[in-house]
Amino acid sequence: MVVNSVHWFRKGLRLHDNPALQEALNGADTVRCVYILDPWFAGAANVGINRWRFLLEALEDLDSSLKKLNSRLFVVRGQPTDVFPRLLKEWKVTRLTFEYDPEPYGKERDGAIIKMAQEFGVETVVRNSHTLYNLDRIIEMNNNSPPLTFKRFQTIVSRLELPRRPLPPITQQQMDKCRTKIADNHDQLYSIPSLEELGFRTEGLPPAIWQGGESEALDRLNKHLDKKVWVANFEHPRVNTCSLYASPTGLSPFLRFGCLSCRVLYYNLRELYMKLRKRCSPPLSLFGQLLWREFFYTAATNNPNFDRMDGNPICVQIPWDQNPEALAKWAEGRTGFPWIDAIMTQLRQEGWIHHLARHAVACFLTRGDLWISWESGMKVFEELLLDADWSVNAGSWMWLSCSAFFQQFFHCYCPVGFGRRTDPSGDYIRRYIPILKDYPNRYIYEPWNAPESVQKSANCVVGVDYPKPMINHAEGSRLNIERMKQVYQQLSHYRGLTGVCNTFHPNKTSIQPAEWPLMKVFQYLYFFYSCDQKHCSELSVGS
Repeated sequence: MVVNSVHWFRKGLRLHDNPALQEALNGADTVRCVYILDPWFAGAANVGINRWRFLLEALEDLDSSLKKLNSRLFVVRGQPTDVFPRLLKEWKVTRLTFEYDPEPYGKERDGAIIKMAQEFGVETVVRNSHTLYNLDRIIEMNNNSPPLTFKRFQTIVSRLELPRRPLPPITQQQMDKCRTKIADNHDQLYSIPSLEELGFRTEGLPPAIWQGGESEALDRLNKHLDKKVWVANFEHPRVNTCSLYASPTGLSPFLRFGCLSCRVLYYNLRELYMKLRKRCSPPLSLFGQLLWREFFYTAATNNPNFDRMDGNPICVQIPWDQNPEALAKWAEGRTGFPWIDAIMTQLRQEGWIHHLARHAVACFLTRGDLWISWESGMKVFEELLLDADWSVNAGSWMWLSCSAFFQQFFHCYCPVGFGRRTDPSGDYIRRYIPILKDYPNRYIYEPWNAPESVQKSANCVVGVDYPKPMINHAEGSRLNIERMKQVYQQLSHYRGLTGVCNTFHPNKTSIQPAEWPLMKVFQYLYFFYSCDQKHCSELSVGS
């Protein structure tokens, strides 16, 4: 029987460690590698030009790599449910392979495609390679519910077997066994569109800080691993001015698009650690960022409302304010706080910001200053942030806004002090807010406090050339802490605080919050806050 395979790329834009692609090649007579792109969706989706550019570069790189193996990438315009019936008939497809998508929308889409393929008599093969672990197994080990604290998640992961080892890249020999004739008009029928074709204006578009593609990802991985001193020490590097800029060893966008396999990164770090430290097993902290990614994927996989407050069983229902004008000022870097504005400017220009910078702007928008819903911030990140995917983006915003995952709402990032500790000279601000470049270090983070003579000599008068602060941080943050306290207090009283106080005490080490019903977790949190007033009062609102 003739086996005509189609491998459907979505994420997983790579030839290394691609189990589903390997299945497509196994015993096949022909193999076509397909990417489906809907130009209408491209114009309507909340995705900015930097993210589209990164994706198109990744597709160009994938096509280039396939060319070297005497194959090509088939980019097909349309929706999967509309495109596949035609392709399955035209190419006489007998096998369809793709990478497992753990997110609710992806599972729903893939279920429809699998059902349609069955109706055509086409075998479907789905393999997991976008996450390290089987997320359903983690949920099963937590009494069939996702762990809602990172500590609990780590405990479960420590009991699992190591992730499966990555597979080698596709070889010329494999591809030669199932060579597919490439038509002379392939580029006319299946070419990768340009940004202009997708409706973007590219006049004056600066060069990309982050270039997409598997080739770039593997090159960066090698540079990342060359930092042997850091990898050997496995300490959190101290954040300084350089940390705030895009690094040639940064990997997060490549993991998000699957240009780099998370298993390849995991095992490279593990093997380098064992080589340098000569220990049997590296600490979980080494894989911290990979595990946070797994944590949010696990929390989201069975929750279709994970990206919203309404109908989301793990999200605190907080009465956020509606303030489109304030939201626009935040999103466009016009808050009047140079640290916040520099971060949002970098995000819009480059598509990436440091994780502590993300903390700062997320806190400012939500519980810290503006009291605007995390959903609004999440949508801005979805548009601008290269590494924003559905699960991690929504999970991070819920966490940073204290809407889920049990954060200490009485700790608040100061939009002046936090940045000043990170970059005392203000060079980061001068780079992204050049109108402030001539301000002395003393006033660079709070130019509104500079004497009028200093402002004029710096050619930037606050309120004329640069906005005044849109809010009094000290007053706003104190008000918001009280608001959040009342939200948690109401949740506690809703279920009855007395029974919880008799049952739990914050000094008990045996407590496993993720195993309680959600409302009891909120009760415990409020009880913890009430029992720890001394600690709370010692925390500076501007810390």
